[in-house]
Amino acid sequence: MPTNTNGRGFIEVDYCQVAKRKQHICGDVFVSQKIREEDRLISVLSDGLGSGVKANVLATLTATMALRYTASSCMDVMRSAETIMDTLPVCSVRKISYSTFTIVDIDTAGYTRIIEHGNPSFLVLRPGGDVQITRTEHRLQKWQDRVLTHSVFRAALNDRIVFFSDGVTQAGTGEFATPLGWGGEAVTRFAKESVQRRAKVSARDLAREIVQQALAIDGAAAKDDISCAVIYFRTPRKLLIATGPPFSRGRDEEMVRTVELFDGRRVICGGTTASIVGRILDVDVDMELDQPIDPQIPPVARMPGMDLVTEGTLTLGEVARILESDTPVDELRPNAARRLVYMLMDSDIVQFLVGTRINEAHQDPNIPVELDLRRNIIKRIATQLEHKFLKQTSIRYL
Repeated sequence: MPTNTNGRGFIEVDYCQVAKRKQHICGDVFVSQKIREEDRLISVLSDGLGSGVKANVLATLTATMALRYTASSCMDVMRSAETIMDTLPVCSVRKISYSTFTIVDIDTAGYTRIIEHGNPSFLVLRPGGDVQITRTEHRLQKWQDRVLTHSVFRAALNDRIVFFSDGVTQAGTGEFATPLGWGGEAVTRFAKESVQRRAKVSARDLAREIVQQALAIDGAAAKDDISCAVIYFRTPRKLLIATGPPFSRGRDEEMVRTVELFDGRRVICGGTTASIVGRILDVDVDMELDQPIDPQIPPVARMPGMDLVTEGTLTLGEVARILESDTPVDELRPNAARRLVYMLMDSDIVQFLVGTRINEAHQDPNIPVELDLRRNIIKRIATQLEHKFLKQTSIRYL
C-alpha cells in the first residue's frame, strides 16, 4: 500500500498475520491511513489482551483511536496514550486495561516518528549498515507502570521499518531449540538475511517471510497471534496498463508511442490492442504454450518489450472482482488475472491508458451481465487500488 510524494521518496506498507491456533479471528489488528494533503502515512499495529474476538475488539478500539489521534496534529502524544488507556475496559482477571501498540507516522521526505507501547522494538533495515535510533522512554502520569517509547529519525531511501507483535519474538517458546522463544536478535538476523538475498523484496513479501518463519518455529500451529508489518521507503515502481483501441484510428500511433516510451513495466490487455501495438512496433505476439489452462480466463501471450499481454475485458473483470473480494494472491488460480494482480500489488504508481472504441463483441446479449464496459471496469480497479491498497492511479482515455 504505497503513497506518493511529488518526486521524493515512496512509502510502501503491507502486513501479514496468522491467528492463534483454534481461533477464527486474530487478536492483532493492523490499520493504515494516508493523509494526502500532508504526504503522510500512519500505520498502527495493536495486540489486544488475550486472543480471539475479545482481543480483536480491544485491538481494534486501540488501533482506531491511535490512528485518529496521530492524524490530528493538535493532539499531544502523551495525552493520546492516556486517553487510549482510560477508554479500554479493564480485564476482570488481570486488572489491566490496555492493548499494546506500535504507531509509525512517516512522510514522503522520510521524517519518521514511532510510538511504542508493549510491543517488541521495531527494526530499521538499511542497506550497507545498521542504523542507530535514539529511543526516549516516558512514563505516563496516571499509568506509572506503563512505558511509552518515542523515536524520531529521518528514513533514507531503501530503508525498511519492520514492526511486529510478540507472537513473532515468542514463537517457539518452550521448544528445545528456542526455550525462550525466537527472540528479537534472531528475528533481526532473519530479516537482514532476507533483504540480503533479495535486495528489492517488497513490504508484503518480507512481512510474509517473517510470519511464516515464526509459524514454522511454532511447529506450524501458532501459540499466539502472529503479526508483522513492513514499511519500505523507496523510489516508486511504475506500471502502465494499455487496454482497448483508441476511439479514432488516427490515434493508434499515439497510444503505441505512449506505451513504448513509458518508464516502467508495461501491460497490454486486449487482443485488438495487442494487434495495434504489434503492427506499429513491427513485433510478433505469440501465445505462451507452457502455461496451465484456465477454462474461464484466456491465456497470456508474449510480445517483445512488454511485461505482460493478456485478453481484455474478461481478464480485467476478474482482476476487479479479485481486488474487491480481498482474495489473497497466493490462493488464486494460476492464470492471467493472477499475474496481473500480482503486478498491481508490486507497483506504486499505476497508469491506465484506455481506448474508447466500442467493441462489437460486448454488444452480444450472451455476454454475462457483470461484464461491464471496459472503462467502468478500469474505474473499479482504480478505486480499489486507491482506497484499499493506497496506490496512486491515473486514467487517460483515448
